[in-house]
Amino acid sequence: MRVPLSWLGEFVELETGTTPDAVHAALVKVGLEEEGVHEFELSGPIVVGQVLEYVDEPQKNGKTIRWCQVEVGEAEPRGIVCGAHNFAVGDKVVVSLPGAVLPGPFPIAARTTYGHVSDGMIASARELGLGEEHDGILVLSTLGLDPAPGTDAVSLLSLDDSAVEVNVTPDRGYAFSIRGIAREYSHATGAVFHDPAASVPLLERALDAPEFPVAIDDRDPVRGRVGATVFITRAVRGIDPTRPTPPWMIARLTLAGVRSISLTVDITNYVMLELGQPLHAYDLQALDGGITVRRAKKGEKITTLDGRDRTLDAQDLLITDGSGPIGIAGVMGGARTEVTDATTDVLVEAANFDPVSIARSARRHKLPSEASRRFERGVDPAVAVAAASRAVQLLEQLAGGVADAVGSDHSTHRAPSAIELPTGYVAALVGVEYTADEIERALAEIGARIEMVDAGLLVTPPSWRPDLTDKSTLAEEVARIDGYHRIPSILPTAPPGRGLTRAQRLRRSVSAQLAAGGATEVLSYPFLSQRSNDLFGAAAPGPVTAMRLANPLDSEAPLLRTSVLPGLIDIARRNLSRGLTDLRLYEVGTVFRPEAGTSYGSGPLPVGNARPSAEVLAELNAGIPPQPRHVGGVILGNAVARQVGQPAVAASIADAIAAARQVGAAVAVQVDVRQGSHQAMHPGRTAELLVNGTPVGYAGELLPSLAHDLDLPRVVAVWEVDLDRVIALAPLEPSPSPIASYPAATQDLSLVVPVDVAAGEVLAAVVDGSGALLEDARLVDDYRGAGLPENSKSLTFALRFRAPDRTLTAGEASDSKLAGAAVAAERFGATIRE
Repeated sequence: MRVPLSWLGEFVELETGTTPDAVHAALVKVGLEEEGVHEFELSGPIVVGQVLEYVDEPQKNGKTIRWCQVEVGEAEPRGIVCGAHNFAVGDKVVVSLPGAVLPGPFPIAARTTYGHVSDGMIASARELGLGEEHDGILVLSTLGLDPAPGTDAVSLLSLDDSAVEVNVTPDRGYAFSIRGIAREYSHATGAVFHDPAASVPLLERALDAPEFPVAIDDRDPVRGRVGATVFITRAVRGIDPTRPTPPWMIARLTLAGVRSISLTVDITNYVMLELGQPLHAYDLQALDGGITVRRAKKGEKITTLDGRDRTLDAQDLLITDGSGPIGIAGVMGGARTEVTDATTDVLVEAANFDPVSIARSARRHKLPSEASRRFERGVDPAVAVAAASRAVQLLEQLAGGVADAVGSDHSTHRAPSAIELPTGYVAALVGVEYTADEIERALAEIGARIEMVDAGLLVTPPSWRPDLTDKSTLAEEVARIDGYHRIPSILPTAPPGRGLTRAQRLRRSVSAQLAAGGATEVLSYPFLSQRSNDLFGAAAPGPVTAMRLANPLDSEAPLLRTSVLPGLIDIARRNLSRGLTDLRLYEVGTVFRPEAGTSYGSGPLPVGNARPSAEVLAELNAGIPPQPRHVGGVILGNAVARQVGQPAVAASIADAIAAARQVGAAVAVQVDVRQGSHQAMHPGRTAELLVNGTPVGYAGELLPSLAHDLDLPRVVAVWEVDLDRVIALAPLEPSPSPIASYPAATQDLSLVVPVDVAAGEVLAAVVDGSGALLEDARLVDDYRGAGLPENSKSLTFALRFRAPDRTLTAGEASDSKLAGAAVAAERFGATIRE
C-alpha cells in the first residue's frame, strides 16, 4: 500500500517536517513492514509559461518543429524549441528551465538544436512523471488551471508530495486504505485521528424516492454463503464528461501507484484508496433494467473492460442486468456499461462480496486488481454508504453532476459477535503484566466496544476488523497497540539431564569425520523417479517398493527415495557441468523403506488443543513407513591432485571403501569388505560392506554405461551405508586402545592361493590364526603371473606384531605369522611363497 503524505495528513495530525522515514518508523512499531519511498524525482526551476508566439519550421528529416517564445515571469521571454503541436498561442504550459532535473534523471540545459538555442523545455505529463501520456505537451487549461506565468509548477501540480509504501499482511485488509494507515499511525504515535468515513455527509435515499431495482439471487452451492451481503447504489446525473481530473488528484493517484484514466474512474479509484471500499461506476443509460447479483450460467460469456472475451465459470459471482452479465463481481466490470467520454448519468456501486468467491474468480481469470486485492482480505461492510456518498460528493464538486434520489440499500451483513476476554488471559498469553486500564485502552483504541462482565471483558470488534475472532487475537492486539518492546526476550532454561542421544552423537561424529577427511556435505531432494528407485534401491534387478506422494511437485519424480545415491549423483552432475571436476560429496539423510503389502496412512488427525492419547500416537506411528538414516557418498575426478614430482591419482573403489571405513571408525566398529554385486555398480569392482558379519551397505564404481548416460566420467566411486544399522551394531561403551609403550615387530607374509579365493577371506584366516600379538594386518600386493602355478595368485600381507608388556623377539613374531599361515592353509590350501 502506497500512502501519499499529504493525503495521510488530512486524517491524522502530522508534525511539521515529518519525513517518510519517520512515518515508516512509526508504522513498523504497529507491525507494518517498510517497503520503500516514492516521490516525483524532479528538482530545480520548473515554472508555468505562456506561449506568446511560435513559428513552424519544417526540417530535412521530415519533422516540423516549433520555435516558440514563452513568457516565464521574467523580463524577457525565452526561446524554446518544441516538437509537439497540441498547443496554441496563449496556452499556459509547464516549462523546465536550465538547471532543472526531470525524472530519469534528465537534466535540462540551454542547448543548440535545429539552428536555435533552446533555453529550456516545454514538458509533457509523462516527462513530469504524471502518467504515460506522451501525445503532446501538458496544456494546463486541460486541467482547469489558469495560473500566472512564472508560478511554481511543482507545487501547482502537487509534484512536491511523496509517498511511503508498506507491506500489508493478508489478515489486515483494513490497512489497504489511507483511512486504515492513518488509524495505524495514530496507534503508533498518539496523533489525533479523524475518520474520513465519519466526515462524509451520508447521502441517504429518500423513502419516497424510486428505488433502483437490485436483487441478490445467490447462495454459493459449495460453501453455502451468500456472495453479496451489502449492495449500495447511488445515482448522479448531468456530469460533464469533458472535465479533467484535477492535478492534486492525479498526483495522489500516481504516487499511490494508480494510473489516471478519466475523471469518473479516477474518483472511484480515489475513494477506494481513501476509504478502502472498492467502487464501480456504470453508465446509467447503458443499463438494461435493474441489477441482479447471481452465479454464472453454463456457457455464459462477458467482454471485460480490458477488451477480452471471457468464458465464465459456474462459481463466478456476476453483476447482471436484463441483457446478461455486466461485470465479474469484485474483479472487473464489463465493457457494455463502461463509463465513456459520452456518459452523463452515472450509477455508483459500493458492495461487499464474499472474499473466497472473489479470490477464486480473480485467480481463475488471471485478473488481479486493486478491487479484488481488497475484497480478498475483507472490506469494512459499514463503510459502503459513506464510500458511495463520497463518490457522489466528488462527482458533484469536480464533474458538475447532481445527486439523484434513485438508488438502493441492500444489507444482510451481521454485526460482529462479542468475544469474551477472561481476566488475566492477556498476561498469561503474552507474558506481560497488563493492567485492566491498559487492556481496555488498547482495545478501545482499535475501535472495539467493551462491556464489563463477571469473568472479565466482553469485547465487540469493529466492523473493519474481521480478523479479530477470538480471545487470542484480542490479546495479540493488546500487545501490538501497547508496544512489542514490552515483551521480554528470555531464553527458556533447559531441563537438567537432557542432551543429545547416543544416536545423535554418533551421527554427528560420522559427519564430522567425513568432513575432516575432505568431503563436502550436501542435501538433495528426496523425490525420485521409479527408475532411479529400482536401480539404486536394491542390489538385484527388480521393482522396489516405494512411497508415492499424493501431490508430487514433479510428475517425473513422484516417489520418496529408497537410496541417497541418486540425489548425490545429480548434484555431482550439476557441479561437473560447472567446471568442478574433482568432487568428494556425502549426505546423511533418511530413506523411505515401506514393507511390501503393507498399507500406510493415518486416520483422522487428532484435534490440536489436546494431547493425543498413547493409542492415537501408536496408530499414527503405525501409519509411517520405516525411515532409516543412510550415509552415502560420490567421489570422482582425482582423489589426489597432481603435485610437483607426484602425478594425480584418480578416484577408484579404494576411495569409496576408505570413506565407508571412516564411518565405521567414527562409531568404533570395524567395516569389513567382501566381493559383492550391485546392479548400478561395475561387476568385479563392487564390495559388500559388513560389520560383525552383518551386511550394512555397498561400495564400488558406478556402472560405466550408466556413467556415460549421465554424462559423468567413466570412473565414479560411490558408497552407501545404513547408518542406523551400523550404530545399532556399535558397542555401547567403546574402549579406546592403549598407547603402546613397546616397539612393534613387522613381517610380510606371501601366500599362494587359488585365483577364485577372495583376498579378504584369506586375510581373515591369517588374523584368526596369528593370535593376540597381531596388531594390524593388511593386503599390500596381489600378484598373478610367471613363477606361480596355473590358476593361482600370490597375496602379500603386511603384518605388525606387538606385546603390551615386553619387546617381542623376531622368533615370537615369526611363530605368530606361521600360525596365521597354518589357518589359511587349512581353510584354503594356501602355501607360503618362497
